[in-house]
Amino acid sequence: MTVSPLRLGVNIDHVATVRNARGGLYPDPIRAAHMAVLAGADGITAHLREDRRHIRDLDMERLKRQLFVPLNMEMATTPEMIGLALSLRPHAACLVPEKREERTTEGGLDIIGGHETLRPAIRQLKEAGIRVSLFVEPEVEVMMAAHDLGAPVVELHTGTYCEAALAADEAHVSHELERLRRAAAHGASLGLEIHAGHGLTFDTVGPIAAIPQIAELNIGHFLIAEAIFMGLDEAVRTMRAAMDAGRVRAI
Repeated sequence: MTVSPLRLGVNIDHVATVRNARGGLYPDPIRAAHMAVLAGADGITAHLREDRRHIRDLDMERLKRQLFVPLNMEMATTPEMIGLALSLRPHAACLVPEKREERTTEGGLDIIGGHETLRPAIRQLKEAGIRVSLFVEPEVEVMMAAHDLGAPVVELHTGTYCEAALAADEAHVSHELERLRRAAAHGASLGLEIHAGHGLTFDTVGPIAAIPQIAELNIGHFLIAEAIFMGLDEAVRTMRAAMDAGRVRAI
């Protein structure tokens, strides 16, 4: 099979987290977005949460105005967020589960149980010319449900794999990689575009990049954390190199 180049989307949420800790104007997440693009990012991701704990409405407006690469808006499936997306018109909207008490997005959408809410939201966004992605668990039946809902893209949740890798649980790592490979292959066979993300690091990205059906990775928290020590541009370049090295194994 022909293996496409692997895109990198950089999530800048946690630059805004640092800014909001003091309630000021810096560090500026839009500046971080520009730096990431110059260092090799193919797109920028930002999650506008209902509680606005990091990215804010004005951040999204500035990103939309200033970026010359695709903007991926992560969002909950609520009337407020759908309305904002329809007004903003980002390149893409990734629908994610959202709980107020969570520290970060925990697991994938329940698209099998939540189809009555998701179907009209997907239709509205697609009709506005916004590419819709669903953040989901890597399961074959979930790929089938996403296809049935009419979503063109799924983003596979890699968090469980990354947790297993961090714990050095080789059996669990193998199990999770097989789940991801199987879901990616099945989703692609249905015509879905396959993305992946959550918790990926320099050490864990290689095996994910080697899955040939995956077209895009979205990575944020780790890159912003590493930027403290090595600078954001170098962190993005290092991740890009690790992704490219992993991709070679898919060819």
